[in-house]
Amino acid sequence: MSLLRVAAVQAEAVPGDVAGNLAVAVHWTERAAAHGARLVVFPEAFTTGYDEAVFDGPLPSSDLVWCAPVQAAVDAAGATVLLNTPLDHGTRRTLSTVVLRPGSAPTAAYAKQHLYDAERTHFTAGEHGTTIAVEGHDVALSVCYDANFPEHAADAAAAGIDIYANSGAYFPGGGHRRDLHYRARALDNGVYVVFAGLIGRPYDFIGGSAIVDPEGRILDQVEPGVEGLAVADIDPWRVAEVRAAQRMWADRRPSLGERRRISPARP
Repeated sequence: MSLLRVAAVQAEAVPGDVAGNLAVAVHWTERAAAHGARLVVFPEAFTTGYDEAVFDGPLPSSDLVWCAPVQAAVDAAGATVLLNTPLDHGTRRTLSTVVLRPGSAPTAAYAKQHLYDAERTHFTAGEHGTTIAVEGHDVALSVCYDANFPEHAADAAAAGIDIYANSGAYFPGGGHRRDLHYRARALDNGVYVVFAGLIGRPYDFIGGSAIVDPEGRILDQVEPGVEGLAVADIDPWRVAEVRAAQRMWADRRPSLGERRRISPARP
């Protein structure tokens, strides 16, 4: 299996400006492709911006016809794009990752399973994990808060992924937790983590886009507060090497048995 070059976008989305944000997505898709990226990951809610006032109003429809500008860029670039967006399904709303592949129709492949705080007012949680294949590499999809739950990445790793891709939007003060979560998910599971973080309006999002190797080391990252790309090559043999050396997966017990509780002895 060959190397796969991936890019994590760090950019600002203008709240409520879907057409403008799609144009920005086209720009970053083209820039990532110019760097040789075959997989491009965008931040959370990039089409609308992450804004509760926007979430209360009209949202992009689940028919995905509005994806046409980005699909055209994908077809021209030959790269796969993971575009996170709120979606209106008619009877429910989700925070979903749309997969855009060259020569294929866009697919709403995954809905965020762990909704954070006020998101539960606006959205319905997804009911299943999703893995996609990109040029022979298995990629698990996740959205922001999903990565705070070790079992989410572990379930994907048990299915044999190489890459855990996450679209996020972190608030000010969350940088320490963000970095620990993504590096831990990589080291815990012996996989690459690709995190794309939103910056700017309306809550001063802090970005943090980075690519982490299977030992939790940062391969590339974008400076805080600026737009840019983190770009790195995914090596499937590195996943196999780390999993052979770091024995947690081989040594993991299927069950730890019934938990005992010991009370203090009475005098």
